[in-house]
Amino acid sequence: MNSILVVALVCASSVQMPDCSRETALDVIIGPAHTLQECLIQGPVLAASAGHGGDGNTYVKTRCEQRKER
Repeated sequence: MNSILVVALVCASSVQMPDCSRETALDVIIGPAHTLQECLIQGPVLAASAGHGGDGNTYVKTRCEQRKER
């Protein structure tokens, strides 16, 4: 099982980068990653695959989080 989660936060360009969070994001896209490097690369890829990015009104902030054990 992958222990890292890619969390791509799609935020409005009017939201400052430090304020972009799961709560303020327009969309939150989550996927698996094996390494930190893979996580950082996959964030923008996941957002683009979901149709976000490139319009100038939003940006993608990538977070890499440890998967919580159940």
